[in-house]
Amino acid sequence: GRRSAVDAMRNTLLCVALCAAGVDGLRAASSRLVRMSAGGVGKGYCEDVYQPKRRPTRTVWAGPVPIGSEHRIALQTMTTTDTRDVKGSVEQVMKCADAGADLVRLTVQGMQEARACQQIKDMLLQKGYDTPLVADIHFAPKVALLVCDSFDKIRVNPGNFMDGRKTFEEKSYDDDTAYMRELEAMEELFTPLVEKCKSLNRAMRIGTNHGSLSARTLGKFGDTPRGMVESAFEFARICRKNDYHNFVFSMKASNPLVMVQAYRLLAAEMYNEGWDYPLHLGVTEAGEGEDGRIKSAIGIGSLLQDGLGDTVRVSLTEDPEYEMIPCSVLAKRAQETLESPTNVPKFEETKRDFLSYERRRGELPGQREGDGEFDMRTLLHRDGSVLAPVSLEQLKQPAQLYADIGAKMAVGFPFKDIATMDSVVLEEVPPVDDEDSRVVLRRLQTAGIGVIAEAKALEAAPVPGAVAIMNLADIAAAGFETPKLPEGALRLALRIDGTESEEALLKAKDVDAVMVLLDAAPGTSRVHASRRVFEMLVRSGSDQPIILVGDFNDVPDQDHLTIDVGMQLGSLLVDGLGDGVMISSKVVTRAELRPLSFALLQGSRMRNVKTEFVSCPSCGRTLFDLQTVTAEIAAKTGHLPGVSIAVMGCIVNGPGEMADADFGYVGGAPGKIDLYVGKEVVKRAIPMESACDELIELIKEHDRWIEPSEVEEEAAVPANA
Repeated sequence: GRRSAVDAMRNTLLCVALCAAGVDGLRAASSRLVRMSAGGVGKGYCEDVYQPKRRPTRTVWAGPVPIGSEHRIALQTMTTTDTRDVKGSVEQVMKCADAGADLVRLTVQGMQEARACQQIKDMLLQKGYDTPLVADIHFAPKVALLVCDSFDKIRVNPGNFMDGRKTFEEKSYDDDTAYMRELEAMEELFTPLVEKCKSLNRAMRIGTNHGSLSARTLGKFGDTPRGMVESAFEFARICRKNDYHNFVFSMKASNPLVMVQAYRLLAAEMYNEGWDYPLHLGVTEAGEGEDGRIKSAIGIGSLLQDGLGDTVRVSLTEDPEYEMIPCSVLAKRAQETLESPTNVPKFEETKRDFLSYERRRGELPGQREGDGEFDMRTLLHRDGSVLAPVSLEQLKQPAQLYADIGAKMAVGFPFKDIATMDSVVLEEVPPVDDEDSRVVLRRLQTAGIGVIAEAKALEAAPVPGAVAIMNLADIAAAGFETPKLPEGALRLALRIDGTESEEALLKAKDVDAVMVLLDAAPGTSRVHASRRVFEMLVRSGSDQPIILVGDFNDVPDQDHLTIDVGMQLGSLLVDGLGDGVMISSKVVTRAELRPLSFALLQGSRMRNVKTEFVSCPSCGRTLFDLQTVTAEIAAKTGHLPGVSIAVMGCIVNGPGEMADADFGYVGGAPGKIDLYVGKEVVKRAIPMESACDELIELIKEHDRWIEPSEVEEEAAVPANA
């Protein structure tokens, strides 16, 4: 049928490309074919974009642990001990295994560490632990051959297995001769490890890192997801040539958007090639605390939502056993997603392009004649808006309310700051005679914070300058007659729950709404219902801003809340779908919802309200106490919105993952720190005791420093000015 015709067309195009233009032509044809799949022909990047289905894979065995679609998602972490410390490493592996780790990775940077690995393995077996151990290899093919004797799995980094320490040397290939010579040299170096893994039945992870792509890959494909995939495929082709298939892929990056694009492209290319290797998911250098968890949930969760991923690792700048909780919650949520029907009406997705990121930007509110003293331009923010649900009880405690929404105070009045919520949505409208609550609302509006409430509630108790919420379903039922706003209301907000008819969604653009509140109906998949809504609104040419509404009152704890927010809302934002968020939950205080909301936007590369930190999770290579140093740097520099700082324990991924950072703090030698500006090292071998202060001076030299007191005192201008 249709699939047979598509397959025939694909094969014909591949043959034509190969004959006409050689390897480069084939790659270009492959890229075109993937893009064609994204438009609805073929599988694209996953089994089904409408109902999550796990991508079928072969089973890869790492010791006694199976990895693949026929098995539950395996959980991983990595030790932070010096691998030469056999006793300490054994104790940490046991602690991780007891916390739920199915596999544990250890860094193996030299022969001493490789020899210690056999002792670690033996001691663990003596203590009754058969947890598979994974050797993390960078720069050292001979070390990989040795540790293969004792460990169950080898992780190789295609970017530095042959090419060595990361540099930013630019290579250009006018023809394929030089490029092919490098591939031949790589094959000669890599093949012995492939043959040994095959003979010993060891597993392997071909783990590409965005920050450590080789000069060869950068010169040929650029610093792109395409380059990440091709870097891994170079190694995979050698494995396949030697009939070795016990390997998995990973495509890690510290930027969740890049990471998601790379994995999707990898999956699409594997569909094109007919490959079925499992996927190891992870966001590298995610950081610590809520920020690290939300970035991991955005990246890993977005892929799990579409049935991609067979083993996961959440990289946090914390002790490794603490990674197990977010890991297990992600795996559990993924399984629940696969087992639950989306309950979303059928639709054809044609507008979401998984190969490129382009944010859909709604038209921000403008000022109109008749708005009077109310500035409607501040309802939303150009880089992503945060709305806050507010109760009557909160209005009775104005000082606490102002603090909860992040407003600053001056002479007793609130004003908008860089991380103040943009608008509040009233759960109940205070009665007209509740003068105290009405004063609070007026002060919020004077500060540029919008007030939004249900239209019916505003009819009973009008609020001057308010925005009235109406349901698209009700407007459609009334024949799309122009709705009448309640007394005092100046704008309309349109609520959509994703169950509306296609006709109603296509006509939604004709409603004069200042924003759309996209609140998926209970019992439906928030991700899939929202994709349907965006599909119809984009088709219709709607430019209404869309706020993603997430009610997470049924989650059991904060860990589940963070993961769910990242998986369900973040998976839309990484596709450029959404102009803001409104999150509600009973498991945290209202004040705690604000930083979570802003962390979601910042992790999705939208609105920056604080310093962006890229920090590695630490391992045996780390040359200083990463957790302590990261906390110290964050405490002193965390108030710099728009500034990104990378804190790296060593040079393995440091320079590469720092490429997008403004400043870098990297362990260069024991007790010594190298400081970077962008890709360039500007100060070397600084004593660690003074390195943080030197970093601050460097930031000041480049005019990126703001004194904390200035941040506190700075009043906000209109948000979309």
